[in-house]
Amino acid sequence: MTNLAGFRRINELVEREARFVPALLTEIRKAIVGQDRLVERALVGLLADGHILLEGVPGLAKTLLVKTVGQAIQTGFSRIQFTPDLLPADLIGTRIYNPRSADFSVQKGPIFSNLILADEVNRAPAKVQSALLEAMQEGQVTIGDETFPLEAPFLVLATQNPIEQEGTYPLPEAQVDRFMLKVVVDYPEYDEEREMLARVSSGPAPDVQPVVDAEYILKAREIVRQVHVDERIMDYVLNLVVATRDPGKVGLDGLANLIEYGSSPRGGIFLIAASRAYAFIRGRGYVIPDDIKQVAPDVLRHRIITTFEAEAEDVTTEEIIQRILDNLEIP
Repeated sequence: MTNLAGFRRINELVEREARFVPALLTEIRKAIVGQDRLVERALVGLLADGHILLEGVPGLAKTLLVKTVGQAIQTGFSRIQFTPDLLPADLIGTRIYNPRSADFSVQKGPIFSNLILADEVNRAPAKVQSALLEAMQEGQVTIGDETFPLEAPFLVLATQNPIEQEGTYPLPEAQVDRFMLKVVVDYPEYDEEREMLARVSSGPAPDVQPVVDAEYILKAREIVRQVHVDERIMDYVLNLVVATRDPGKVGLDGLANLIEYGSSPRGGIFLIAASRAYAFIRGRGYVIPDDIKQVAPDVLRHRIITTFEAEAEDVTTEEIIQRILDNLEIP
């Protein structure tokens, strides 16, 4: 009886506290036409406290989305253009010597904000990637011999261009694994692109109004962590992650020759966190199997490394994930 009462309590709490989501989506869609999946995944990352890697060709509103989300939740926004000559100090800041006082002062870099757009993140060299990695993983940066915590909420949305590889530095697998989600941004539908053209020609861009503040987002994160996940859902997630490493254990022997490496345990942890946020956005205090199915491709696509045989047969990680989802028993 106590468990049932607790279940009802969290469900009612989510129904009440998630009422800001439709208003937030309405404000974001003032500036963003279409790209519903991208917008939802941005909110999932924000509410689940997980960084996002966006992959898509230029001109698909990735920068506009991050800026608009920053306006709608009244938080700081910082855009950093990653280039081959970028230095760690350009990202995190540096110590400056003052000859008058004969001491050093710290000048903080653009990483000291809430929403960070790391544009073309794979163009920066390893030292810059390392500095970004500390900020993403630890929520802090080190300048000289001092460590500075980053203000919450802190979310990195990094973009990379899939079609232009000249002058780029492939992201280390360890860093890619730190991103909760990898979202592939595709071209808009015909009607959506037609609406974009109409909006651009009709006058200035609409003014996006703040719906919530950073403090409210932090409160929502605490509620998201309480969203109920049944034991059977936990087993489903575990079987899904194990299937990416050893498909034979869940009866998918046909995939074994297509997967070189599968998801780490972090993939399962992120899958639970992302599904909780997805359920919260839907106004539910509990996770259902469809929540897992919705977020699984974005959580797992960058955690599976395919074999040469898979590449020869043009089998993508998305196809492998879909085959696992189609064949895995649903609780």
